[in-house]
Amino acid sequence: MTVETLPAPSYTELAARFRPLLEDIPAGAAERESDRVLLHRAVRQLADSGFTALRVPREYGGGGVSAPVFFRLFVELAAAESNLAQALRCHVAFVEDRLHADDAEWLGRVAAGGVLGNAWTETGPGTVGSVGTTITRDGADYRVNGTKYYTTGSLYADWIQTGARTEDGVDLLAIVRRDAPGVEVVDDWDGFGQRLAASGTTVFRDVAVPVADVLVKADRPAYTTGVYQLIHVATLAGIARAAVRDVAAEVRGRTRTFSHANRSRPADDVQVQQVVGEVSALAFSAEAAALRVAELVQEAYEAHLALPEAGAAEAAVAVEFASSQAQIVVTEQVQRAASLLFDAVGASSTRRGLQLDRHWRNARTISSHNPVIYKSRIVGDWEVNGTVPEFAWRSGTAVGTATEPGRAV
Repeated sequence: MTVETLPAPSYTELAARFRPLLEDIPAGAAERESDRVLLHRAVRQLADSGFTALRVPREYGGGGVSAPVFFRLFVELAAAESNLAQALRCHVAFVEDRLHADDAEWLGRVAAGGVLGNAWTETGPGTVGSVGTTITRDGADYRVNGTKYYTTGSLYADWIQTGARTEDGVDLLAIVRRDAPGVEVVDDWDGFGQRLAASGTTVFRDVAVPVADVLVKADRPAYTTGVYQLIHVATLAGIARAAVRDVAAEVRGRTRTFSHANRSRPADDVQVQQVVGEVSALAFSAEAAALRVAELVQEAYEAHLALPEAGAAEAAVAVEFASSQAQIVVTEQVQRAASLLFDAVGASSTRRGLQLDRHWRNARTISSHNPVIYKSRIVGDWEVNGTVPEFAWRSGTAVGTATEPGRAV
């Protein structure tokens, strides 16, 4: 059999292959969190093991797995270390983009172990949709200048994706070598959650970019924004699984109890068991929502290959709204799970050495992206009026108050 005709490995086969790595990653998580130990080694292990290329077709050297299989594994990665899942968010979305485009060059680079980060967002008084980063011709190639913020994962990456605008107002996607002259990535993220996702500042100073590494942003699939939101939902599901893992371990090993407890051992206390069971159920529900959206991503990709344009567009709309629906409910579920776990363990669970609060902090931080209140509104407008919004999520200063280019995500 040729590589093209070999069946993709099953989830069971892949879980057996990657579980030793995924089970090793949580070791030392509390210490990493306390001491801000970045995750360079783990990112490289994931790339070298083939995890980051699982969606790449087998003929290009990847795993060739379906979106549901991949995201089932991705939830496990997020459970092992949610910072890793967040750091790889733009890498995962880029692979979906290039899969849609059947881009053998970039899919091959990913299969060879290449990891991509992002540099999309700008801050400042720019209006919504404005872009201050410039891309100009330099002979046959280009030069990029600008500053980006919240550049998640770029400190771990081989290439950085950045949005830039030409003098004529055309938006392009430049893929820049992280080690290229003129690129500076600063670890200055100071949020209370996702502390190790390397979401700092990236500066481009007259950086040369080959023409082959410049893409037209408009060529991306219509369901790209839904994929980005799915990655958030899957990461939240992983955080909930980590909360289950940690609270069960704490209860299992706990010997102290209370005078009014139901049993002498917390592990035998029915009320404590109830709390752990509720955390577990919330985690299950979050993962089920993520995997349903992943099924729709697979359907949208297959529709792109097989259906007329109208059918592919309908499939893309399904991804967009399902990812929004999932985000609405999973946001609340996972924050509840990450808070509820403390009821099962008591005051000792708040010790800094355990870092159990990182689950809530991480969930709250991820849930702050692309505000969920707006997701609820657009889903309601769609259900009532059939309104389909622009498939893009941007921020900036209100019209009439900005004086210079600023932020675009």
